Amino acid sequence: MALRELSSLEKYLGLKKPNKYSTQGDKKVPVLQNNNGPPLVGLGTIASHLVKEAKRPNLLGDSAESRAVVQQWLEYRVTKLDGCTKEDTKAILKDLNLYLQDKVYMAGNQFTLADTFMYFGIHPIIVDLSVQEKEQYVNVARWFDHIQRCPGVRHHLPPLVVLRNRIYTSKHH
Repeated sequence: MALRELSSLEKYLGLKKPNKYSTQGDKKVPVLQNNNGPPLVGLGTIASHLVKEAKRPNLLGDSAESRAVVQQWLEYRVTKLDGCTKEDTKAILKDLNLYLQDKVYMAGNQFTLADTFMYFGIHPIIVDLSVQEKEQYVNVARWFDHIQRCPGVRHHLPPLVVLRNRIYTSKHH
């Protein structure tokens, strides 16, 4: 999964020459064979490197605080989302729903790498939710729908219907 995500990130960033990736260990940690030095290991490390290579530093955050928040969410993605159990899913969605209550993006007021990789990581969870379950996490659903509509983000993933349009509620009948 991580290798496809890195390939999608390369396309999104407009990098012309695809990189050579491999994985290591049981958890299939991505490794970038770097021509200029030792291999780079880990999803967040490689993604940050690709962003810098593409000269798109705004995707890493526009201030020291937002850069730290982006790194925090990249770490959250790898430590909490990747490999989470079905039981963990509800707690993760509840926490994210609370966090996104007053936010459009994961880190600050602009789209960042954190949005891309949290979207990639949460996509398989959203796929498995019923419409009613998605409605319980309205802030996550709103954020997810917004991110999946950002141009170039959803390369290898199918679009998902997240929110139903409600014209009338049952109270008005």
